[in-house]
Amino acid sequence: MIEPGNDDAVSPAHDRTLAVPEEPIANPGLPAHQWRPTDVDPAAEKRAERQIAGMFVLSMVCAVLFVVAYFALEVGDNWDTFLGLGASTAALGTALGGALLFIGVGIIQWARKLMSDHEIVEMRHAAASSQEDREATLEALSLGADESGIGRRPLVRNSLLGAVGLLGLPAVVLLRDLGPTNAQVANAENGTGLQHTIWKKGMRLVRDVVGTPIKASELEIGDLVNAAPEAQFPTEENGYPEIEGVPLQVLKAKGAIIIVKMEPREIKHGEGRENWTVDGVICYSKICTHVGCPISLYERTTHHVLCPCHQSTFDLADSAKVVFGPAHRPLPQLPLAVDEEGYLIAQSDFTEPVGASYWEREKQ
Repeated sequence: MIEPGNDDAVSPAHDRTLAVPEEPIANPGLPAHQWRPTDVDPAAEKRAERQIAGMFVLSMVCAVLFVVAYFALEVGDNWDTFLGLGASTAALGTALGGALLFIGVGIIQWARKLMSDHEIVEMRHAAASSQEDREATLEALSLGADESGIGRRPLVRNSLLGAVGLLGLPAVVLLRDLGPTNAQVANAENGTGLQHTIWKKGMRLVRDVVGTPIKASELEIGDLVNAAPEAQFPTEENGYPEIEGVPLQVLKAKGAIIIVKMEPREIKHGEGRENWTVDGVICYSKICTHVGCPISLYERTTHHVLCPCHQSTFDLADSAKVVFGPAHRPLPQLPLAVDEEGYLIAQSDFTEPVGASYWEREKQ
């Protein structure tokens, strides 16, 4: 046993020392170095090692509890509660916070109790390090790795690696919440999947926000109207079912459109699209094909529409082809017709997926 306060004592846990250059300022007489209990008592050292490993194990337990809570606690209409709070949210936050907290506490205790507590001072030097300095730095890093004890403390090392590894589980599980409709089987009838929207044959085009149907005769040259599918505004008259929550947000995101009226002679119809317009009224998806921003900045003289996010520009008179910017796909066009009352209706769903590109679309 080495007595604390003895300057000549050398800790049994530290048999290597970093060479310290001669100090340019005389030692002001600092008090003698006090060894920590873990430096002089092997039992205390082992006890600290077990405590630190225990913190990392608790972090692993919290990560597993996060996954269990994610699947076990109900959310949605019949959500579980705890003390008036959403049980799922409280459990997920507590478990993830605990997983991070125990890793942090374990690392702090590792540094305080087991790593070397030498005070090292680095004098100022030129910006360009000499070869000797670089070699000294590598030696110091090697010494630091040795003094941390990560090589000779497998219990601490392995428990830390396990805690950090299991910490990835919550992140993987949360990927399940990204775009719930992406995992659904594509169904043209209800607009699920990435390749379909709620638009279908005979559905009226209505004004966004208010939901009033639009007559082709009401539009004037140069008009741009932000519109939506009639199913977004269900009533007893139109007979569409009530949609709420996430499905409603998905409907809005994929079904948003812009309607523009221009001189019929100015329209360059794409192949097979000769009957997709009504007296100069043409309709496109409102969602930019770059990263999915909504667009409606219209220049009526050129028939160009600009995306405010990254300035992709589309020519609405020429099948919404890209004329500028990072987007590399035209805006999808919605085939139009009119019903018996003169209101604009869709001939069908979009013939291609709306919005930004994705892996499966790129392979088509």
